[in-house]
Amino acid sequence: MSTADTASTRPAPGSPPTSPPPPHERGDGFGRALLRYARIAPASIALAVVALLTSVAAGTLYLPATTAGQAQLWAAGISTTIRSGQWWTPFTALFVPEDALQLIATVLLALTVMAAAERLLGTARTVLAFLVTGVGAVLLGVLLQWAALSVGELWATVTEFDTTLDPTIGIVGTLITASAFASALWRRRIRLLTFAVVLVFVLYNGDQNNVYRLIAALLGLALGALLRRGGIRRLHRSSHAETRNLVAAIVAITAFGPLLALLPPDGFGPLSFVATLFERPAVDAASVMARCDVSYTSTCRTELLMVAVQGPGPLLLSILPLALLILTAIGLRRGRRFALLLGIVVNAAMLLLPLTAIGGDVELEVESAKALTPAIEVLVWLLAAMVVPLASIALLIATRRQFQIRAPREAVARFVIIVVCSFGLLALAYLVAALASLVEFVPDATVADIFASTLRRFVPAGFLSLLGTPIVPTTPIVVLLYHWVGPVFWTVFVFATLQLYRATFTGRTIADEEHFRALLREGGGGTFGFMGTWPGNVYWFSSDGESAIAYRVIGGIAVTLSDPVCPPDRAERTIAEFVQFCDVNSWTPAFYSIHGAYLPVFDALGWPTMSVGEETLMHPQSFDLVGKPWQKVRQAHNRGIKEQITTLWTTWDDLSPLIQTQITSVSEQWVSEKELPEMGFTLGGLAELKDRDVRLYLAFGRDGELQAVTSWLPSWRDGRVVGYTIDFMRRADGSMPGIMEFVIASAAQRMREDGVEVLSLSGAPLATKPADEAEEPTERTAMDRLLAFLAKTLEPAYGFASLFAFKSKFNPTYETIYLAYPDPVALPAIGNAIAKAYLPDANAREYVALARTLMR
Repeated sequence: MSTADTASTRPAPGSPPTSPPPPHERGDGFGRALLRYARIAPASIALAVVALLTSVAAGTLYLPATTAGQAQLWAAGISTTIRSGQWWTPFTALFVPEDALQLIATVLLALTVMAAAERLLGTARTVLAFLVTGVGAVLLGVLLQWAALSVGELWATVTEFDTTLDPTIGIVGTLITASAFASALWRRRIRLLTFAVVLVFVLYNGDQNNVYRLIAALLGLALGALLRRGGIRRLHRSSHAETRNLVAAIVAITAFGPLLALLPPDGFGPLSFVATLFERPAVDAASVMARCDVSYTSTCRTELLMVAVQGPGPLLLSILPLALLILTAIGLRRGRRFALLLGIVVNAAMLLLPLTAIGGDVELEVESAKALTPAIEVLVWLLAAMVVPLASIALLIATRRQFQIRAPREAVARFVIIVVCSFGLLALAYLVAALASLVEFVPDATVADIFASTLRRFVPAGFLSLLGTPIVPTTPIVVLLYHWVGPVFWTVFVFATLQLYRATFTGRTIADEEHFRALLREGGGGTFGFMGTWPGNVYWFSSDGESAIAYRVIGGIAVTLSDPVCPPDRAERTIAEFVQFCDVNSWTPAFYSIHGAYLPVFDALGWPTMSVGEETLMHPQSFDLVGKPWQKVRQAHNRGIKEQITTLWTTWDDLSPLIQTQITSVSEQWVSEKELPEMGFTLGGLAELKDRDVRLYLAFGRDGELQAVTSWLPSWRDGRVVGYTIDFMRRADGSMPGIMEFVIASAAQRMREDGVEVLSLSGAPLATKPADEAEEPTERTAMDRLLAFLAKTLEPAYGFASLFAFKSKFNPTYETIYLAYPDPVALPAIGNAIAKAYLPDANAREYVALARTLMR
């Protein structure tokens, strides 16, 4: 009986449905889900209800807390908690939203974020975390404000009479506490993104509620460590995709900082002054223009600056830093090198923002040492504005190796032409129109002023104070160009950049890849041939285009992957032509992971060969689970049926976004738990299973949760799939013991029904197949002994032997895979090239971790 599906939409006999199982009863599924949610998150639901009731009782649902009658009895602050002796307010402030908007935010966060935390912590510890971090943060924050006020600290002075009603303080603390109980992947995500958001609010908005949230988050870290009792945890590495996503998210969060400064209560953080980028002071433009045209007084410069930034065009130009940082985040998420450079340039420009404030008419009157303190503090705050862009630049430089995807030269040339030409045409249009109306400016303009004004048209309003005396036109056509050439240019720049992001240089064209895939479908390439389609490989085609070899050049070594993609009778000719091609380019060819059928070709060339591993093969048409050799697999298979494991044979594009997210989460969790470098070359990751020709075989528990995911690479003959090779294997935490045995056995049954001839469990590097009793043992060479030593040495890090033992459970046949090379002298360079192919992005820290693991 098969547990695999006979079609992606039709269950096999004895198998549950092929899609993730819905609730047992469709009719009352929603009610069951609500009941399950209520059991998991009773404290979160209670907080949402209490917040609603208290907002009605205190009157904050209808009026702001400052005017609501009962609100100040429950609000925390220096004036209430300390001066009025309302000692209970650090507690009550956590249960009363200060207005209707905060009530909405509290209810949403309680029912989502806090509910997720409660699922990790349990209800009792959730209540404890909410109270300890919330009350502790409010009480500690009020005491710190009071102490700072006694020494005349500026922020404490400004917020002296502010009060706090904010349940989200406790929610933030609870979330960070719960992160200690999350998986390594989600612990990192929760902490990085939460602290990034909280810090941006503190720096740009700076009201005391935001400061209290930061204190609550810090208390949550400490409380989580105490409750977890696991000691200080080591840092877990991220996959390349996860690192890119996190860096992109942080950059995007910082982009919205200036907008946060506009939120009530009008911002008083160290960076809140950047709100001036978006502020448009009310000014009577006609009156200013008339007065300053007659007499240019000392106030005209400031007033003309205000006039210059009126209207929608300058407003759009003002949000340019935000738009460019969002554009940077989009590119970083895609791993683009240009986005890295753009992010560094934009943040470097943001370093000038404090100078725009200093460049204004700032008069600091210092009459005494006491008066000097706030003046120095203002200066420190202005300098603190450099912290965010400097930190962003440091982050981008530190992670620069993750952003290596470059656009082809043609795409870069097209981008440069578009940007330069659009800038030139728009600048020329304004310049010509302005010069033709030279006497129609206020104040009177010179030719030099016009040229300077042309450059100013492309700069955000917040930077104009650094660029000299403004001139404002009065002619309608010049006014139109004055306001709009900048926004039009940057719009073109944004769309040109998005187009550049889509252009990827791989060393091969789309036509090359499609040609290679077409040859694969005709046959050839072996069971590993499809790996040649992966990023990093380029293609050589024979002169008649009927044969191909996938390879990559590393340090002058052309490392091929799998067998040549050609008919068997063309193998000798294909290999000889490729060797000649390498000789012309001064490369040393190394044929990696070839099968024994090609050894006579290399023997004829006089090339040495060496075993580099064993491929384990199953044959679905003769597969069954009968007999003692299959006992372990049969037990796992039967257990899967008993526990109602569901299977799904599909492709990535056919999956719902929810299941795609589950697969990503399982994969990232697996990567995050490994301190060692992520391998590539013949080991595919998340990106490789998204290929349109790759099949996925998934296993779901009876509750619909993903338990395991595998990917299968096709091999063809005459356009028909005759084999599959397993590549991607991940199991979720808490999955059924033996889930992978169940999945592979189910997949073999599925393939048997589809007429598949060969199921490859892929290669086991540095493995040696069990000796056949009928064969006489051969004498081990020095190279055999070296490979055995490497296998034993690397086992603690990568578990090659353990993986080989796992595959041996399926009673496979073994086929040795080889490395063929022209000269033993080149072996060190070939070994180095293959190592770099497997570990293309490993850094010094990861190599240290690898060495430490091997030493253990």
